[in-house]
Amino acid sequence: MLSLAVKPDTVYPLYGVRYLCHRAITRVANSKFLIGLFGDSSFIVPFLRGLGYDLSSPVVQTGSNFGDHLRHDTPYLVSVGPGTVCASELSIVNADYSSTSFRVSRASIGARSFLGNTIVYPSQSKVGDNCLLATKVMVPVDGEVREGVGLLGSPSFEIPRTVDRDNRFNDLTSGNELRRRLAAKNRHNALTIGFFLLARWFYTFVAVVTGLCAASLYPSLGVSALALAMVLLLLFSVVHGVLVERASTGFRPLPPKYCSIYDIDFWRTERFFKLESGVGTVFNGTPFKSAIWRLQGVRLGKRLFDDGCQMAEKNLVTIGDDVTLNAGGWIQCHSQEDYVFKCDQITIGAGCTLGVGSFVLYGTTMGDGAVLAPDSFLMKGEEIPPHARWGGNPARELRTDHGIHNRDVAHFGAKWHQ
Repeated sequence: MLSLAVKPDTVYPLYGVRYLCHRAITRVANSKFLIGLFGDSSFIVPFLRGLGYDLSSPVVQTGSNFGDHLRHDTPYLVSVGPGTVCASELSIVNADYSSTSFRVSRASIGARSFLGNTIVYPSQSKVGDNCLLATKVMVPVDGEVREGVGLLGSPSFEIPRTVDRDNRFNDLTSGNELRRRLAAKNRHNALTIGFFLLARWFYTFVAVVTGLCAASLYPSLGVSALALAMVLLLLFSVVHGVLVERASTGFRPLPPKYCSIYDIDFWRTERFFKLESGVGTVFNGTPFKSAIWRLQGVRLGKRLFDDGCQMAEKNLVTIGDDVTLNAGGWIQCHSQEDYVFKCDQITIGAGCTLGVGSFVLYGTTMGDGAVLAPDSFLMKGEEIPPHARWGGNPARELRTDHGIHNRDVAHFGAKWHQ
């Protein structure tokens, strides 16, 4: 009903009734809980279609069509072609704003494509069918429509759409073998969703009981009862989150992997992703964050300052002494490209700094004292020498003495391509 008030490609003034309708749509249609519940499973497809997505019929069901972190301005102006797979942290931008007005437009994602992590996909995209959009890529909005290529970097440049090594699992993506494995994946994902709901229910139950106990003790203890309840609930949140996350892997560390998304090893990793603990964000910028990381399996040195960095497979991360992790950083030990999943270790040496919004991919090593500049993307397999400063997307060395000065991102993207 709200969407009837906001027509596509029509300019409306800010802060009016139509703007309020648009903002209400954005708030209501971006349920983190429901997208997190159904993401990384076949159940996300009917959910998004019911929400308003235009998913071309018939939908090519992969079991991992969309990740568990997805955002849009309005679901009624999103089109996704058949056979496309979108990883987590995809943000679809339908709205354009000025200081006085706004408008919404359709964002169309082509068929048979793959979108990596942390991508902002605008409605003005010039990306067509059968494209690979690498992690943290800047989606082109001018020039000719790109088709049948891969895109990497900011600004983006073309890379091969696929590599021969990733074709070794193609026999699992069609025919009877696909139907058999997809059915098994659906059963595994359904059980994972059950565990997710059970963990949330138990946490809510304990929180409600704690609140009721605090209310019953308030007449005799006063505010002290509320303070005690908050402290106990915080401690329970830490213990509950760590135990659920560890239990999702059978209290065993996650090993490096190279497998198909139709392999049970990948399904177990999906279960870990869905049951990950998010309690560490409460302790960002405090000395307690180090203790939380150690409980979750990170091999960690002394005097860490973490202002809000995120990690997935914690036991695959090694961090030295006196490291600084700035807000919005990502240390990601895995990637998925089409139907192939890969994960490996990451080593960050003593005295290193990760800038705000930087992204470190799997199989990388940062030498002691190395610095990764803000908003940079360190590609898989890279090794930063000790005391070097790297930056850009993809990241390359930044030289300031008798050499290259800190050039813009375009230079480093072009250099990487050459």
